[in-house]
Amino acid sequence: MPNHIELLDLLLANRGIPKDEQERFLNPSYEEHLYDPFLMKDMERACVRIFEAVEAKEKILIYSDYDCDGIPASVIIYDFFNKIGHKDFSIYIPDRHDEGYGLHLDAIDQFIAEEVKLLITFDLGITAVEEVARAEAAGIDVIISDHHLPHRQAGLPQEELPRAYAILNPKQEDCGYPDKNLCGAGIAFKLVQALIKKYGEYWKINNGWEKWLLDMVGVATLADQVPLLGENRVLAYYGLKVLQKGRRPGLVEIFRKAGVEITKLNEEDITFTLAPRINAASRMADPMIAFEALSAIDAVLARTCADNLSKINDERKIMVAHMMKEVKKILSKREDKKVIVIGNPLWRIGVLGIIASKIVEEYKRPVFVWGSDGSDILKGSCRSWGNVNLVDVMSALPENSLAGFGGHSGAGGFSVSHTEIHFLEERILKVFDKDWGTGEEVLPDEAEATISIDDVTSGNYSVIEKLAPYGIGNPKPKFLFKNLTISGIKEFGKEKNHLELSFKNSHGSQIKAIAFFKTRNSFEPILLEGNSINLVATFEKNNFAGRDELRLRIVDIII
Repeated sequence: MPNHIELLDLLLANRGIPKDEQERFLNPSYEEHLYDPFLMKDMERACVRIFEAVEAKEKILIYSDYDCDGIPASVIIYDFFNKIGHKDFSIYIPDRHDEGYGLHLDAIDQFIAEEVKLLITFDLGITAVEEVARAEAAGIDVIISDHHLPHRQAGLPQEELPRAYAILNPKQEDCGYPDKNLCGAGIAFKLVQALIKKYGEYWKINNGWEKWLLDMVGVATLADQVPLLGENRVLAYYGLKVLQKGRRPGLVEIFRKAGVEITKLNEEDITFTLAPRINAASRMADPMIAFEALSAIDAVLARTCADNLSKINDERKIMVAHMMKEVKKILSKREDKKVIVIGNPLWRIGVLGIIASKIVEEYKRPVFVWGSDGSDILKGSCRSWGNVNLVDVMSALPENSLAGFGGHSGAGGFSVSHTEIHFLEERILKVFDKDWGTGEEVLPDEAEATISIDDVTSGNYSVIEKLAPYGIGNPKPKFLFKNLTISGIKEFGKEKNHLELSFKNSHGSQIKAIAFFKTRNSFEPILLEGNSINLVATFEKNNFAGRDELRLRIVDIII
């Protein structure tokens, strides 16, 4: 095992962090490492228009996406308007099932009737050419803030951006903002940062007040799986620190019900505990339940919303379990292929993203999953595996293969006609073979170093922890342990569906390794005490009964 300094150097090198950027990576600074928000195209224009609307007491409409990026973004701007005392604004979050993603003409017509004067989008709108034109023609100025790639149709570039009053999107070709990887809530935060920088003294906002909004930025940055490098690392790092202060009653209640101590929460508590509950609101019910949970200042409302989200999430788990059972049955009868395309008109589109992620985790393949909401167009979600860029795959499909698509390299959504769905798998496989069919297996990063069970120490954990928070572009370090002898094995949990292995180090101490939703029968051959195995695992600390325990989290077992 390398010493602590060598281990840190190895981990940083594996992440492509050059020597001159290591200090910035290891010690993010809010004051020094965030860019001037006015470097973003149209930021000045957007700020001036919002100021004018506030001064004129115009009706402002906040229109955000229904996921764990758009909802935190809407909470950020909600908190800001409340801070400056602007009352004439409302939040609109489209229904995932009845309306679907994006700006909608019916909603625009409603805003026209309500005499809205300024419409601000968060986490959507970059492709809404027709919708923006309708709004602007009726006297509604539109400010679009979005971080998605400006693709509109399969295989076609976005030839025309919406003619909005202002567009905040670092991915615009002529936007000089240095960091192109902000999530939707990240852009919302930059907008508030800019507004306070320009008008904060006028509004009597204390210097640094906006830092309290970093909890919402951190939640979205971690949940939306944008690269945790550059500015995103700073936002996630400080976002977790604000979250740990427990200033939002709704979040305190959500984590309390989930058994998470908020003062010690980490990025996994966001991605595995909070984000599924926030997203469950739109998948199974009404996204405004999640918005109210995050924005609540009343303890009773916060508790009610947290209870609702917990109940909805439990219903979502049951539905996903039934669908995954069906997926496994279908795939067990299929030939193994490099990409999985699977669907059913009866599958609820709101949970397809979860299904896609679970299939990727189980089958180690890029996945396209589709279902129906009863309309003329089928809708789907896709998730990547390894270095496959899903936007590139969908862009390379023959014209008319998809009715539309969007997303990031690792995750996206698509729509397809009932006719074209029959050819989708064949077309995707052709694109895949052409661009990724090199004969080399496409795999994510494997273990970063081979170490021994004696290296599972608090000192090495402290070194690894310097890289947190972990995520895309900065994965949690995985290590290979060779020829470990299993000294103990048990299943735990109410249903005995979680696995704990024990290994003895050279000092005779027991080191535990755990895997959730795995048993000794999950591996071939079945695990037994005395077996010698090769283990791929990550370090983690478990806080149980007020005591920290260093242990391993199992990634893979190789007999």
